[in-house]
Amino acid sequence: MKTVEELGCADLDTNEIVFPNLGIDIHVDPTAFTVFGIDVQWYGICIVIGLLLALVFAYRNMRKVGIHPDRATDVIIGGTLGALVGARLYYVLLRWDDYKGDPLSILNTREGGLAIFGGLIGAVLVGFIVSRFRKVAALPMLDLCGVGFLIGQGIGRWGNFFNQEAFGVNTDGLFAMTGGRVQQWIRSNYSALGSYNTDVTVSADYPVHPCFLYESAWCLLGAVLLYIVFRKFRKFDGQIILMYMFWYGLERAVVEGLRTDSLMIGQLRVSQALAAVICVTSAVLLLVFFFKVKRMGRDYVLYVDSKASKKLMEETDRQLLAAETKKPARKAKPEKDEPAPPIIPDEDKAENTDTKDET
Repeated sequence: MKTVEELGCADLDTNEIVFPNLGIDIHVDPTAFTVFGIDVQWYGICIVIGLLLALVFAYRNMRKVGIHPDRATDVIIGGTLGALVGARLYYVLLRWDDYKGDPLSILNTREGGLAIFGGLIGAVLVGFIVSRFRKVAALPMLDLCGVGFLIGQGIGRWGNFFNQEAFGVNTDGLFAMTGGRVQQWIRSNYSALGSYNTDVTVSADYPVHPCFLYESAWCLLGAVLLYIVFRKFRKFDGQIILMYMFWYGLERAVVEGLRTDSLMIGQLRVSQALAAVICVTSAVLLLVFFFKVKRMGRDYVLYVDSKASKKLMEETDRQLLAAETKKPARKAKPEKDEPAPPIIPDEDKAENTDTKDET
């Protein structure tokens, strides 16, 4: 394995990122721009873009699973808030030693510090609670989320690229990377890594695995595959979210083992263990429900084809139409250049005038 010095990548500028085997050498500032003295980070922009694309997919396909977009809006808002709080809370709890001396720093997420599993847990819990109040079927909604999650994660992971984080152990593979921040982080944290994570071996003198890139590519590929299944091969409600759990859990269980910044409890990589459990559990549930639905045959009906879904869709459409018709109509204002209407003489007055003239 060649060192970064042999590859010409030693002592890089802080914002410099290099993929030596691909011939890529770029400078990227984590701060995209500044507005009124506030730095807007690429990390946040990537997350927002991923969220917006996921929402576009969800709204375009809601009626295909029997859910009215108007009812689902509250669920999405609640789920998004739950995801943000859950992602931060999960990260902070597992890194409490870094925050207990400065609790206000918990609110600063512009430089990272969001855990995907925490976000997923928060989104599902809050979204489920809101769906109960809004009469939104949970499983069809989760099927939409399955594809949406992969879209959001696939785009959002590029925030780690701009921050030069979520990288792995040393490698000389095709996609091996290094960067100014990567090298600085390894040099300042390697001794700490060795103290609680004995299976990590990493050096700033060699390139590292771009774990964020692996996960982004895996998620975007999964989004395409699950969308095909969603459109053509969905046999039961909940199928897509279970496939998402299997697909993402499989990748995370493998790639997490390469990372140098895993959230730990003792010697246990929390996200890797959780991913493995999710992967196995979802695989078992997929098989169980698949054979159950197969045995039921025509007795099983997707929610979109059920009477309850059609009734709720029609009822919501009527309510929206009624609310629209109750709105007062706006009076049209005459244009400025429009001439004033002519004064039409009163017919009775006109007749009296004519009579006087005749006399």
